[in-house]
Amino acid sequence: MIKNTDLKEKWDYLVAKLSQQFVEGDELNLDGIIYLIGVQELGQGHRRFKKDEKVNLMHIAICKLLEPYGYYEFDFFDEEGWPHYKTITELPSLKPGEQSVLIKESIITYFDRIEFFK
Repeated sequence: MIKNTDLKEKWDYLVAKLSQQFVEGDELNLDGIIYLIGVQELGQGHRRFKKDEKVNLMHIAICKLLEPYGYYEFDFFDEEGWPHYKTITELPSLKPGEQSVLIKESIITYFDRIEFFK
């Protein structure tokens, strides 16, 4: 588990860098970062996505982010190249603040693995 001070520092840095790279003058929120991870994991580059595809991208990101925690496991790619995951363990009931910490921690871990912070 990442210490709260490390989590906050890395989160602030991540938001600033991604916002600078992907939005002009605004700051990316948690959903925006999850969406970007979904686009990255799909691996088809940036393009216009339909509303249902955007929801699916966010689902892909959540599954990828929570995979190291044992909640999901990659299953297969479909004929259109979309990754599918299967549920390994049901997510515990968490309060909204706890959910936010878990997902932010998993995002920091994701970006740590690709050496974003170096």
